[in-house]
Formats: sequence, C-alpha cells, structure tokens
Amino acid sequence: MNLQQIEYIVALDKFKSFSKAAEACFITQATLSTMVKKLEEELDIILFDRKTNPIITTDSGKEIIEEAKKILNHSKHLKDLPSKIKGKIEGELKIGVIPTIASNLLHRVIPKLLNTYPHLKIKISEITTSSIVTQLKTGEIDVGIVSTPIPKNDFEEEILYYEKLMVYGKIKNTQKKYLSPKDIAYEKIWLLEEGNCLSNQIMNVCSLSAKKVNSNLDFKPNSFDSLLNMVDNTNGLTLIPELYVLDLSKEKKIKVADFKTPYPVREVSLIYNRPYAKLRLINALAQEIKQTVLPILQTTKLKNKEMIIAKM
Repeated sequence: MNLQQIEYIVALDKFKSFSKAAEACFITQATLSTMVKKLEEELDIILFDRKTNPIITTDSGKEIIEEAKKILNHSKHLKDLPSKIKGKIEGELKIGVIPTIASNLLHRVIPKLLNTYPHLKIKISEITTSSIVTQLKTGEIDVGIVSTPIPKNDFEEEILYYEKLMVYGKIKNTQKKYLSPKDIAYEKIWLLEEGNCLSNQIMNVCSLSAKKVNSNLDFKPNSFDSLLNMVDNTNGLTLIPELYVLDLSKEKKIKVADFKTPYPVREVSLIYNRPYAKLRLINALAQEIKQTVLPILQTTKLKNKEMIIAKM
C-alpha cells in the first residue's frame, strides 16, 4: 500500500469512472485499474462495484475511503509543515550590541520586532565588541550587532547598513559646508574612551593621532552625550554616526557638518556562529533592521565608490 494507491481510490470514489479518475490523477486508465486491483487484493476487500455505470463504492469501500481521505489530509499537512516551521518566529534570541550602535538603533527596531513577533523573547546586552566575540564563542549570546569589518573574524557576517560619520562642533578658520578628513586632521578631537571601536575608526579614517584636547584634562567618555556636552562647552570637535545625528535636537543639528565624497562611513553588521540553530530568528532580526533603517540613511543612495569604510 502506498499514498498513490490511496489517492487513486479517493479519486475513483469521487468521479465514479476509471477514465475520469485516471485523467484527474494524470495516469492511464490501465494503470489506475491495476493499482486499485492490487490494493483490493492487499486489503482482501472489494472497494468498487465495477458492473454498474457509474461505478458504485461498496459499503465496505466507503469506510476505507473515509480513512483514506484522513490519510491524504494528514499527508498534505505533513508536506506543508516544514514551510510553516521555517516561517515560525518564536523562542528566545540573545543579542549583544555595542553601545555606540545600541543608543540609536534599538529604539527604532525593537518595538516593531516585538509587535511583529509577539512570541519572540528578546534579551539584549550592551557590551563591547571584544565581549560580544567572547560571548558568541561561549554561547552566552546568539548574535552580535557590531561595527565591522572585525580583523581575524571567524564568524558569519551579514552587513545591515552603512552610516556616515559626521563632524559636530565649530571648525576654526573655515566656512566650508563639506569637509575632507584633512580639514580636521589638526583640530582638537574629542573621542570616546580608548579602545572604543568607533574611536579607532575615526582615528584611522581621518589619520588622527591620539592626543589630549586639553593638557590639564584626562577625560575618557563612553557616550555620545558626554562628547557633545564637552564640545558645546569647550573647544574641539567630535565625530558622530548618522543615526545619532537624526536623533539630535534642531539646535544641535545646526552644529553638524558633513564630509564631501568619498564619505567616511562605518559598516554595521550582524555576526553569529555557523552552523546555527536560530538562523530564522537572526534572519528576522536582520530583515527588521534593514526595513527600518535603510530608508532613513543617506548612505542608501550612495554608490560604493562614494564611501570609505572606516577600518578598526
């Protein structure tokens, strides 16, 4: 007995004709007749009275047909199940995000993610890139959102977006609307704490050297808010990413200057281990971030040659 035979007897019961049932099953009438006969012999029961026209399903055959229909329904459900499982977004996803990304990305994405996938439980930690790498290896988190490329990286990477790095503050002796990295190379630049990946990227892309803004002050901020407060009340500049600029007040946006092409940008990506059991959850996270962020970033309209990716 096989599913084909079960399909054949259900079709024959429906159409009451070998020719019509064979046509519906895309087989010859002879094949249909042979397969139905074999099934009757295996079950040791007559399913159809062939002497009548149209064919009549016997009383015993009717009981078998009812069970056959159930089998076919279960078979269809079984075939459909994998696609439903693949599309099912539920369970727990543990995410590590570096602070310079978390502050301006999460409030845009997480509410939509929770609304779209109400059965998804999300645990988020704001930690450094090095901690994300360590916790991915130990399994403490499932996925990291970091600035890439990361040197000597053995993880799977999916680029989410690029965002411009923009200048905040007043540059001396210039009224330029668009700047080049050389224009700020000798300015006093406020940076986040030493070792922060964004600070390293800014120093690399603008060819800066580590130096104190004020010889009497040793200050290592760990947030953009602290940086901007210092710039507002002392001399110097800082560089901030595009998403952070979008969240600034109108008064502070006036103090933001853009670079000219090619624009310094930072690359933001998901990183995770491979092979991976929670890939569909990670894919859902990536899709939500891209759908939310890409439409509001200037970099989405830029060509690759118009951007310089800040290296670590």
